[in-house]
Amino acid sequence: MNAPGPPPASLAGDVDAARRYAAVRAATEALAQPLSAEDCCVQSMPDASPAKWHLAHTTWFFETFILEAHEEGFRPFDPAYRVLFNSYYQGVGRQHPRPQRGLLTRPPLATVLAYRADVDARMQRLLGRGALPAGLGALLELGLQHEQQHQELFVTDVKHLLWCNPLWPAYRDAPVPPPPGRAGAAQAGWRRFDGGLVEIGHAGEGFAFDNELPRHAVYLRPYELATRLVTNADYLAFMADGGYRDPAHWLAEGWDWCCSQQVAHPMYWRRDEGGWSEFTLAGGRPLAPLQPVAHLSYYEADAYARWAGARLPTEAEWEAAAARADGAEQGHFADSGALHPRPAPPLAQGGALQQMFGDVWEWTRSSYAPYPGFSPAPGAVGEYNGKFMVNQYVLRGGSCATPAGHARASYRNFFPTGARWQFTGLRLARDS
Repeated sequence: MNAPGPPPASLAGDVDAARRYAAVRAATEALAQPLSAEDCCVQSMPDASPAKWHLAHTTWFFETFILEAHEEGFRPFDPAYRVLFNSYYQGVGRQHPRPQRGLLTRPPLATVLAYRADVDARMQRLLGRGALPAGLGALLELGLQHEQQHQELFVTDVKHLLWCNPLWPAYRDAPVPPPPGRAGAAQAGWRRFDGGLVEIGHAGEGFAFDNELPRHAVYLRPYELATRLVTNADYLAFMADGGYRDPAHWLAEGWDWCCSQQVAHPMYWRRDEGGWSEFTLAGGRPLAPLQPVAHLSYYEADAYARWAGARLPTEAEWEAAAARADGAEQGHFADSGALHPRPAPPLAQGGALQQMFGDVWEWTRSSYAPYPGFSPAPGAVGEYNGKFMVNQYVLRGGSCATPAGHARASYRNFFPTGARWQFTGLRLARDS
């Protein structure tokens, strides 16, 4: 969770604020509908959280940071939840250990849902008191953006959980991605950018996380970006050429990771007599060659780029290109219901960039570090970004599990180099 920028105009009044609050909260609960109580309790690995914990933690945010400060006669739903559902906010107090969230069989799911209903009712009463003070409006928007982040984590954590089941059960039925069209199988082209002095970082009105600020100038050498994302077919060629067996393509730490983890293909892939298949949230499906490759670590993305005679883009290169792309911030997001990447559409005239937003998060070669002049917000709400700016790499663009409207050109996601359970892929870059 990150510190907010200015609150959007939509939260200037109580009616719009109440409606937006209700919509975001309902979207989270809709994600839980296909799951059983047993599904909601299990933690499949330390990096993932049980669905029940996501439902509770996002509620904890509103109770802890808004109701406690603004509700008359505040009383917590349960004082123990302040510790149980705190994630990493040292300024708020103790936290239950992250790797042990799956041991929280109590409170049961029904009680967590009752917790959500109680906090929602109290929040609606608070929002109904009149126009929101500026500070409360910004904090409310931060809470809603934080919940949307957890909606994506909810989806990817559930995918990892169900993949661990040898039955490969479906989370829910999802539409089969449409065919890409006659030109969809064409080789990716290249789009050249002159470089020079560009500005990156959030600008203008509307919400931004603190790690998107301040806007600042960056000098770029001339460069080129691939017009589409790397596909499953592209990646199969890398594998067939011994990509996982040749250390020449890998960073030293990446090669050690590859060997120690015995990695030989992207996460969620499986090969049997019928060929390659992949686990999706709709269950197992034959591997679709033209879909963007997903669930790659930074090491794998970097190794593929080296094998292809290219490199990963910097985050400044990516943002400068995205800011100029046609159809900015439009793409395949979670609202489609597919929760799986789609093939690129037929190649547009003039080498236009495709799939800059949605489908898969794109690894960059940029370490996650503060922008010049960055300063974390005061208090507990400023803990997230500043203290995690180490040993992580930046990703851009959003994914098929990102809520629509949540991503923007300046949005900085970040993960450790070995993380693969998110929808992470790549776009090639090269010097011009």
